[in-house]
Parts: sequence; structure tokens; C-alpha cells
Amino acid sequence: MPAPLTIGEFARTTQLSVRTLRRYHDAGLLEPAHVDPVTGYRSYALEQVPTAQVIHQLRRLDLPLADVARVLRTTDHDERAALVAGHLRRLEQELDRTRAAVASLRRLLDPAPEDVEVELRSEPAEVVAAVRAVVDLDDLLGWYAGAMAELDHAVPAPTGPPGGLFEDALLTAGRGEALVHLPVLDPPTTGRVAPTPLPAVDTARTTHRGDHDTIEVTYARLGVWVAEHALAVAGPVRETYVVGPRDTDDSAAWRTVIGWPVFRVDPGPG
Repeated sequence: MPAPLTIGEFARTTQLSVRTLRRYHDAGLLEPAHVDPVTGYRSYALEQVPTAQVIHQLRRLDLPLADVARVLRTTDHDERAALVAGHLRRLEQELDRTRAAVASLRRLLDPAPEDVEVELRSEPAEVVAAVRAVVDLDDLLGWYAGAMAELDHAVPAPTGPPGGLFEDALLTAGRGEALVHLPVLDPPTTGRVAPTPLPAVDTARTTHRGDHDTIEVTYARLGVWVAEHALAVAGPVRETYVVGPRDTDDSAAWRTVIGWPVFRVDPGPG
């Protein structure tokens, strides 16, 4: 039977620091094979090397210690895979948020930001096929994907691009009403899809080009333009997805029209 390894030898073998091994011991993740009752010296068995490496890899993925313990305790392969997969999804979501923040910051720090092109337009009243709900901001993308899939099934031949209306409360309070719609001559009623009237409204419109990582910068520039040229009125901002991921994988080709409800106070462009 191989002789046990001292904590220093085990540290060299696993490429983990002695301090880390002590922390894993204190957290109950990796108990030494033996602790001398007099000196307190820790020693480890060679069979513990794979466990130490698994813990190390899970911690490199920033899996919380409590979840690492759950992974180690369970003997159910599916449960273990679900724990790790759930954490990986959270990491991917965080990476997406980080990329979006970096892209927005780069655009904000552009020493020569482009002028926003705005037109004033009177949007006529219409009745569309729509799905609406009160949602949390963190759940908006998932809700949008499900709502659009239901609309696509209910409206196989829309007469124009999809759109959305979003209450200010979604951003200001983190929860509010969202509505996505497709124009169609005879809006159906099926599942969550229902005919929904959109009232006539004057809007200040601009087009956001590219993916949505920096769309809040376009929103900000449109908001500044509105403050300088028109009077903003209560009502949800309107988005029209002229070209989007439904149309092409090339995000540089995406075009999202943002319509800010206004009351005209000067002729303005357009």
C-alpha cells in the first residue's frame, strides 16, 4: 500500500497550494486521509488526487463551494451533470452581459460619436396579432423568444416585420408590461396570441444598426434628441425588427427601428 502523502507532497502532485487544501478541508470538500491528533499534520492518499483535481476544475469555473460539495456528494450522474450544466449556463449569461457592457462602453468612449439620424413620423392605428405579459427585466429575452415562436406559429404569413412595445417600468422598476406583435390582415386568437389594437401615435424614430449589445447607447442618443427637439409623452417605446436574427446570422446587418412617443413642438427633420 503506497505511503500517504504529506500536505506539501499532495500540493505538488495536485498543483494546489497548501492554503487551498486547508480551505477545502475546512469546507468539508476534501478531508485528509489522516490528521495527526498531536501535531495536526495532514496527510493524503494517492486515491484522493482525482477528487482534488475535480474540485480544482469546478472552482476554476467559479462554482460555489456549496455546489461543489453537492457535486461530490451525489452518485447520480444526471444530477451531477445538471448541477454543472446549470452553472455553465449562468456563466454564459454573465459572459454575454460582460460583452454587452464592454461593447457599450467602447461606443460611449468613442471620441467622435456619430450623430443620431431622427425622423418624426405619425404611426397610424392598427390591429395586430400580439402576445403581451407583465415580465421581469431579467426574464425578458426568454419571454420574447417564446412569445415570438408562438406568434410565428399562429401567423404564418405576416404583412410586415415583427415589433415590440415596452413599458418604461421594465427599466425603471425592473418589471413591466411587454408586448410583441406581427402585422397581419386578420389577426387570429389562439393560445396567448390575440388581436390587439395599437393606437395612433407620433414618434421620433431612429434606426439602431447591428446587434443589441449597444442598443442602450442608441436609446440614450435618441432620448437626448427628443429632449432638444420635441416633448416626450407617456407611452411605451416601440421597436420594429426590420432585420434581425430571424433573418440573418450576420449581426452587422441587423436593423432595429426605435420609436419614441412624442408631441411635436417644432417641425424637426422629416
